Amino acid sequence: MKIMTLKYPIDIILCILLSFIIIPLVLLNAEGILRIVIGIPFILFVPGYLLIALLFPENKSMDGIDVFERIAFSFGLSMAIVPLLGIVLFYSPFGLRLETILLTLFFIIMLVAILALFRWYRTPQEKRYLLSITFSLPPLQTKLDRALVVILIITIVITTITFIFVVSNPHEREKLTEFYILGPEGKTTDYPKNLSLGENASVVLGIVNHEHETINYTIEIWLINQSLEYNQSTKTNNTVYHEMWFIAKFIITLQPFTENTEVLWKPQWECPYNFSVNKTGKYTLTFLLFTSATPDYKKTENYRDIAAQKIQDAYESVYLWLNINE
Repeated sequence: MKIMTLKYPIDIILCILLSFIIIPLVLLNAEGILRIVIGIPFILFVPGYLLIALLFPENKSMDGIDVFERIAFSFGLSMAIVPLLGIVLFYSPFGLRLETILLTLFFIIMLVAILALFRWYRTPQEKRYLLSITFSLPPLQTKLDRALVVILIITIVITTITFIFVVSNPHEREKLTEFYILGPEGKTTDYPKNLSLGENASVVLGIVNHEHETINYTIEIWLINQSLEYNQSTKTNNTVYHEMWFIAKFIITLQPFTENTEVLWKPQWECPYNFSVNKTGKYTLTFLLFTSATPDYKKTENYRDIAAQKIQDAYESVYLWLNINE
């Protein structure tokens, strides 16, 4: 059985219609399978196909190429055109953004489509490429043949349903929280290490919420004096906490962080923290992050007995090693 289009360039018209449909879907932030099903060919197939239609308006029997060559060249040319367009936009005043990529690609597609239509109509009618679908099956003479065809059809249906389900229900990304400290200039350098007794110093605290829900964070800051002691019986080094002094506590509520890939990355929450230490010796300024409320503590009490459990219960923790001199 052979199904052929009427004497019209249906393939070019379908590409134009597809391009017009994708514009409102993207600009209106439409989600779901429809945007994916239309968006993928719009990027990876349509630009190259229209360029091939412009270059080869004739059918295979004349000076053209067959349908398989058209499909192969369409994917190849599209994957060459789109990255090149991205590079041009990146160095242009318009910038590399979703809207600029979409509109620029749309105008290029429309221009090439118009030229392709013009060349197609200028081509003699008997030489024009017409989209056609040829479908034929050999006679099914045995039960095995019929069974294999049924299995093939069932496999195609299951594969299609599975693809639609996977695309419409993407795997949820891992839940995590970024908790970090930076130097006083907001960089991963120049952390305060050697300080005098009572000397003022500062760091920058930062949190990024990737938990996919709003979280009430609690930051506890502790000054800890600790050492490693070798355990002869277990043949391991154990941490011994000699002092653990409560310094401060903060409560921060953060919504899930939504990263915008179209602009430069910005931290979700950062805050300078100024401190001074009124004790001499080697300490760790310990920042403990919790995802729920915590008890209140006294600044005059040594909590060394609960130090190990407190650090273990923290959701995240970062440390600043300090050497305090007189």
